[in-house]
Amino acid sequence: MTTEALPAVPSGKRATTRDLILDHAYDLARHDGLEGLSIGTLAADVGMSKSGVFAHFGSREDLQLAVLDAGSRRFMANVLLPALKQPRGLPRLRAIVANWFEWSREHQSGCVLLSAASEYDGRDGALHDGVVQQQSGWRGELQKAIGQAVQQGHLHADTDVDQLAFEIYALMLGLHHDAGLFGFDKAGRLTTAALERLWRSWQP
Repeated sequence: MTTEALPAVPSGKRATTRDLILDHAYDLARHDGLEGLSIGTLAADVGMSKSGVFAHFGSREDLQLAVLDAGSRRFMANVLLPALKQPRGLPRLRAIVANWFEWSREHQSGCVLLSAASEYDGRDGALHDGVVQQQSGWRGELQKAIGQAVQQGHLHADTDVDQLAFEIYALMLGLHHDAGLFGFDKAGRLTTAALERLWRSWQP
């Protein structure tokens, strides 16, 4: 999901209750994935009945989509938006990746967005479409930042924007993967070295 056209949310007391439910659901999904979300467990966590939860999210799928959207909003707020304060070009692109690096450090125990990509990559339906939209939107933000770096002369004029976005994405997926298996410190060192080599390879 991009920073534009984010869906509206309810206002007032109802929105406060909905946000409380959504926060708990997000925490559950970080550990159990969207498919692991249980309305019964969620209702017990927030001290409500199942029907009370359904009053805010018409179905389990609606809840899962809302959690996916919440994850996207949090990711953008922590990774993209702070980086926009940096000058266009390589400084902003590097800031995006650095913020993503910290997001990975803080979400070693589970990232809703990455787990959703694994859960729904081979399926059909609204959740699969939501994941594709979110991931495509994020890839588009990377491509936009890379394109600006090319315009500023910080990267080769003939830089393949799609290719570089893919390589950054692949390295960050590797960080998430290795951090869970071998610890973040080692994974972080390897990823940092690979990223520095990547920047040099595309610079004039």
